[in-house]
Amino acid sequence: MKEINSAAFAQEVLQSELPVLVDFFAEWCGPCRMLAPVMQELSEKYEGKVKFVKLNVDQAPELASSFGINSIPALLYFWNGQVKGSSVGFARREDLERKLNAWGKA
Repeated sequence: MKEINSAAFAQEVLQSELPVLVDFFAEWCGPCRMLAPVMQELSEKYEGKVKFVKLNVDQAPELASSFGINSIPALLYFWNGQVKGSSVGFARREDLERKLNAWGKA
């Protein structure tokens, strides 16, 4: 799972040929740390089907704000440069897999 910054966001997310699940997180966030191994596991399972990236909201507050991120962890699912789904707060792997499949292309 790759950590990106604001400068890489357009290329890594908006211009990606694959759907992208962006994990908006912060180092100090307990639920974010709990979600990290789940995201890593899913990124390995869906390799080649969905790209998984992390964006630290403390290092990119303007970008997080532009997508309405008020609580973390927050996941946004992008497909063809558009937000197609979201999830806020800690979620179990099974719940995230269900959402990925509902959002499509997973």
